[in-house]
Amino acid sequence: MAASGIIQNMSLFSSSHPLSTNNQKAPTFKISRVSQKPAIIPSLKQICRQGNFKDSFFTLSNLIAHENTSQKCLYEAYSLLFEICASEKALLHGQQIHALVLKLDLLCADSVFLNTKIVFMYGKCGSIGDAEKVFDRMTERSIFTWNAMIGACVVNGVPFRALELYKDMRSLGVSLDAHSLSSTIKAISQLEFLYCGREIHGLAIKLGLISNVFVLNSLVTMYTKCDDIRAATFLFNGMCEREDTVSWNSMISAYVMNGMNQEALSLFVEMLNASVEPTTYTFVGALQACEDTKFGKLGVEIHAVVLKLGYSLDTYVVNALLMMYIKNSRLDEAAKIFFHMQEKDNISWNSMISGYVQNGLYDEAISLFHEMKNAGQKPDHVALMSMLVASGRQGNLLNGMEIHALSLRNCLDSDLQVSNTLVDMYAKCGKLDYMDSVFDRMLHRDNVSWTTIIAAYAQNNFPWKAVQSFREVQTEGSSIDDALMIGSVLLACTELRCNLLAKEIQCYVIKRGLYDPVIQKTLVSVYGDCGNVDYANSIFRLSEVKDVVSFTSMMCSYVRNGLANEALELMLYMNELEIEADSIAILSMLTAAADLASLRKGKEIHGFLVRKSLLLQDSIRSSLIDMYACCGTLENSYKVFNYLKNKDTVCWTSMINACGLHGCGREAIDIFTMMEKENIQPDHITFLAVLRACSHAALVEDGKRIFKIMQSKYALEPWPEHYACLVDLLGRANYLEEAFQIVKTMNLEDIPAVWCAILGACQVYSNKKLGEIAAKKLLELEPKNPGNYVLVSNVYAAIDRWDDVEDVRVTMKGKGLKKDPACSWIEVGDKVHTFVAQDKSHPECDRIYEKLAHLTEKLEKEAGYVAQTKCVLQNVEEKEKVKLLKGHSERLAIAYGLLASTDRNPIRITKNLRVCSDCHAFSKLASKFLEREIIVRDAKRFHHFRDGICSCGDFW
Repeated sequence: MAASGIIQNMSLFSSSHPLSTNNQKAPTFKISRVSQKPAIIPSLKQICRQGNFKDSFFTLSNLIAHENTSQKCLYEAYSLLFEICASEKALLHGQQIHALVLKLDLLCADSVFLNTKIVFMYGKCGSIGDAEKVFDRMTERSIFTWNAMIGACVVNGVPFRALELYKDMRSLGVSLDAHSLSSTIKAISQLEFLYCGREIHGLAIKLGLISNVFVLNSLVTMYTKCDDIRAATFLFNGMCEREDTVSWNSMISAYVMNGMNQEALSLFVEMLNASVEPTTYTFVGALQACEDTKFGKLGVEIHAVVLKLGYSLDTYVVNALLMMYIKNSRLDEAAKIFFHMQEKDNISWNSMISGYVQNGLYDEAISLFHEMKNAGQKPDHVALMSMLVASGRQGNLLNGMEIHALSLRNCLDSDLQVSNTLVDMYAKCGKLDYMDSVFDRMLHRDNVSWTTIIAAYAQNNFPWKAVQSFREVQTEGSSIDDALMIGSVLLACTELRCNLLAKEIQCYVIKRGLYDPVIQKTLVSVYGDCGNVDYANSIFRLSEVKDVVSFTSMMCSYVRNGLANEALELMLYMNELEIEADSIAILSMLTAAADLASLRKGKEIHGFLVRKSLLLQDSIRSSLIDMYACCGTLENSYKVFNYLKNKDTVCWTSMINACGLHGCGREAIDIFTMMEKENIQPDHITFLAVLRACSHAALVEDGKRIFKIMQSKYALEPWPEHYACLVDLLGRANYLEEAFQIVKTMNLEDIPAVWCAILGACQVYSNKKLGEIAAKKLLELEPKNPGNYVLVSNVYAAIDRWDDVEDVRVTMKGKGLKKDPACSWIEVGDKVHTFVAQDKSHPECDRIYEKLAHLTEKLEKEAGYVAQTKCVLQNVEEKEKVKLLKGHSERLAIAYGLLASTDRNPIRITKNLRVCSDCHAFSKLASKFLEREIIVRDAKRFHHFRDGICSCGDFW
């Protein structure tokens, strides 16, 4: 027989499963010839219903082999086989049967029905092209044919074609049924064409199909996808009979998709109360709603229902339970569920691994990943991404490279998300050359790709590369609407201190309509970092949205640019708007109070911290210690320090630094010793603080000892700043030759701070030879630092080299450099009063000078004060020098302090430069004569003048 021959030469199924991807030739199915005529069709239908693919083909072979088999029987048999191929998605077998049907010419009789089956089969098997070919060749089509073709387009992600077919049906006058509308609505859902959906909704009402459950469920889903949840709810509530579980599931899912978790859970409870039997999808939707931590407790109750109704073995439900517990940070419960699962799919493994990563349990995630591979489960791109994230956050380059190799072996490196995560992993591990290699090999890049690499460059101190990459994105014509990308480029502007580039980015975001409040706050911070406070302030004032973040950005900008007064004024404005400060804003306020030495403001902030229970935050408590130290009240720093029970390295370091700032070197060393006894590991900053304390207190031997144990005991390699401290310590104690030897032997010639320390000591001890060397090196290393020129000029002036002084000043002028004028300030009441030398701008100027003259006269007559004119580094007459000394800013501040306060509280003054020897002597005598403590904080340290003695021991 012809048919028998064809079947014998066809490989209808492989030795394993119809979906097998084995390319080897499947074994030939041999037909057994039988004499009797069995009841084939009923048995074939039964087998098809049971889904037994292999037996279906065996029965077909018997049917075809029988000589008396009618054409009708063959026709029905092939129809059933197309159905089972569709259900099994067995495309190869479907194509073979299609070829056999064509060979037997079975499509002649009643071909519409069988062709429809073929269209349906190809659609289900994902071969939309073959379905289209069969559909186009049909001369006659039924409503079922059109439905099959539209359904095929929807299933295979071709929604536009589905809509075209729907339009063709309408234009040809083909009658529509519920399935036509349902499939078309699904296509509209994929496209999110709300206006088209409403049109179909109207048509459903017109055709009387609005009560059909399939149409209603599709409409609910469509309105949900199109963000019209009100319409979806209205439809669902209007259902006459709500016994269909799919309807409830659709609505629950709709609420979850729109973030309406409470509504979803309320509907779930209502469904149970209505005695509607829940399904897998019901529980999945309800558990997804419980991923919101507000409903975690209800999630546990749903878990109990799952167990009660016997869904605990359903993989989909168990996966949803797993994610619910993970999102609620109940990793122990999630782990129990996971390790008791009988069947784990990729979603199960990925969920648990991702849960560990999200909660910072990177070692557990890596261990589980290896367990996944050992269990024979092949990791997909999601698992690899989780592992790459874990590697990046750990800085575990070796593990990250292992995952990279695994992605290459499994051909997953071309996946865009995997590539993006690889770029991020190498960036976090500091391997930018590897990162560049991955990025260059990417065939496709999206905004995430560019954002990741730009952020990597900006965060790893390659700002120009970040800017160049941003230019490349612009050149490619890609749409830049990613706030993170813009933020990363602005970070690069900060690193480059480039105002022009920041302005260019600002113009770009305004032009593109991206100038939102987040960008505005970032720009305020960027302009502040770039020193352009006026621009920062302008953006801040013009921004419509002013919240704690914008205020904090502006305050930080003021503080970074030395405008502490303005920062504290902004704090008052913030209070007027009733905006409550957060911890970052508090840190800026404390820094501003410390910069101004504004004890009153500092205490107000401290009170706020106590009221808001913010005192225990690590960064705040150390800043509070610093603030009190900078405001001259070391005893308050001790109080805060002693109040804290659990002190970290930063707190100990802050207290050591506070002692050093006030010249209490021994106390600083004692605290360092206590820190060691508490087994708190000191870091580089701790040793800097201790060395500075030794320097201020002339503790040379202690300083040398501490410098050694830093390397020997704690294996910390000294920074240039540590060497500068050691040189400063030796220089201040007049061990200049030893300091110079350290500079030469340790190759420190390229460190400006070292030469600055030597030059300052040379000025004090009149070491001309070494001073010449230091001055020359300092100006070579930092030719644009005005402070260095001033220091060199002062050294020359101290030894009457006025021609050299003039040369230095001419050089400064030629370079456009200006000396910072000496100024002092004092806090009286709620206001900080600032004075410069010979200041006449204060409203009470006459009274201040009168008070100062009276005090000076008393000290000259009764305390033996004699002006030290050598401190005036100007080439003028002696009388003029004396006059200049009497107008120094700190003396004006002392005089105003005496006028403004009649009590015996200390007079607290802050100066931006170091106190000169004459003002130092004047302040000592004034403290004794007035019987009042005078506290002066200069650029380096504190001076507590009490009873004619200074806390520095005349060593500063």
